[in-house]
Amino acid sequence: TMAATKTSKEQKYDRQLRLWGDHGQETLENAHVCLINAIATGTEILKNLVLPGKQTWLCADHNVAGTDESIILIDFFLSSDSIGKNRAQAATELLQELNSDVSGNFVEESPDKLLDDNPEFFHRFTIVIGVQLPESTCLRLGSVLWHASVPFLVCKTYGFIGYMRLVVQEHTVIESHPDNALEDLRLDQPFAEFKSHIQSYDLDSMDKKDHSHTPWIIIVAKYLEKWLSEHNCQPPKNYKEKEAFRQFIREGILKNENGIPEDEENFEEAIKNVNTALNPTKIPSAVEDLFNNEQCNNITSQTPSFWVMLRAVKEFVHNEGNGSLPLRGTIPDMIADSQKFINLQNVYRKKAIQDVAGVSKHVESLLQSVGKVCFQFPLCKNASFLRVVRCRSLAEEYSVDSVNKDEITSCMDSPDSEMVFYLMLRAVDRFYQRHSRYPGVYQVEEDISRLKLCVNSLLQEYSLNVNIKDDYIHEFCRYGAAEPHTVAAFLGGSAAQEAVKLISHQFVPFNNTFIYNAMSQTSATLHL
Repeated sequence: TMAATKTSKEQKYDRQLRLWGDHGQETLENAHVCLINAIATGTEILKNLVLPGKQTWLCADHNVAGTDESIILIDFFLSSDSIGKNRAQAATELLQELNSDVSGNFVEESPDKLLDDNPEFFHRFTIVIGVQLPESTCLRLGSVLWHASVPFLVCKTYGFIGYMRLVVQEHTVIESHPDNALEDLRLDQPFAEFKSHIQSYDLDSMDKKDHSHTPWIIIVAKYLEKWLSEHNCQPPKNYKEKEAFRQFIREGILKNENGIPEDEENFEEAIKNVNTALNPTKIPSAVEDLFNNEQCNNITSQTPSFWVMLRAVKEFVHNEGNGSLPLRGTIPDMIADSQKFINLQNVYRKKAIQDVAGVSKHVESLLQSVGKVCFQFPLCKNASFLRVVRCRSLAEEYSVDSVNKDEITSCMDSPDSEMVFYLMLRAVDRFYQRHSRYPGVYQVEEDISRLKLCVNSLLQEYSLNVNIKDDYIHEFCRYGAAEPHTVAAFLGGSAAQEAVKLISHQFVPFNNTFIYNAMSQTSATLHL
């Protein structure tokens, strides 16, 4: 039965399992998500979290789903039966129909009421997503979540503009999945087992079949040995030298009785991969920065597991690793007979297992020294791809003393910058604080001058010497806080994607503000 269930699950979630694997799926299934406000953007976010798997969510919203059928035009995830119901209840019931694996619940309370009565209510969630929240509520909730180290994702759809803000003190990324990751082959620093394996090949005495099925890694390694012996142990570095090295390999292709080179694809593969193979083995600068971080160097009983493991990797590098990270242990596919490929694969795999064991000894020593419990952490094979994202708090962003004036001013120098929409959204929030409604909701023309006052007061408060055209003020009044579902759908997909990154600790989330302009189909990430 368990096997049948697993097969069914693999079929159902096949595409995403290819993205984040079984362990990523398990993390997603164990997550607890809190969504505040079940409006169009909110339900789109939840839909994109419900479909990928079995996690529990709680939807908090004290509003009812309208009194007439206009609500159906605004939110595709509500029906005529939802009229008069609490929005969170109606959305939870309908969204749960999308995936029988999920579990959802709702609370008929406003976030401000929850914050007044029990701020610790929000501490139990893996992530909290707030949609269309007023600035004052964002600041209150952001402060509570910041001190509880719970990620907070703020989302807003306002007319044709989408906005996201990630608020998290520190987010560690174990598997960043870089697009152009180089193979960890160590041809420039061959380890003892690999050297011994290279020596087992004698290309000069091989018959044609074996010669044509030797893995290209072996070919490059063998010819690199010859090159180093003839060039004072200096590998090919510039374009001219690498071209000469390619020709050196090309001369090793077998020739027929007429002196014409045979068709040996493995040698062509070796020639094609020279640049990759000769890439020097070194610790990425991003990982070096993490090694030098205070949290890595000062381990205590309160230190998160990520930093304990990183410190163990650092100690391994400086001792057994001879300046190199633990070997990843994987090799690319290549033209070779099965046995030769498997033998080579095993050499790398065994070395990787040895390196993990070496790191584990340092982990155990560190844990004993600070009195922490032993844990499992799949960090070694991803050591080259570790990342840490640190965002500024909303309080820092909104404070007059710490506002990022340089970023705002430099972006506003460009006439097409999305920064103007950030400033307009801040002005709209200010309008809401003063009038308890958004501009243009009941009247457009009368609100233009009021919104302009809010824009000017915002710029004056932060001493921003920038110009915002009246066209933007008019446009935001015409929006009337509308939430077009096409824009909400785009933002909902984007926000759910970021939520999955935060939950799984895979892929690198944005830092820290994202603006989407649906009119021009452009977007920007701003550091505010």
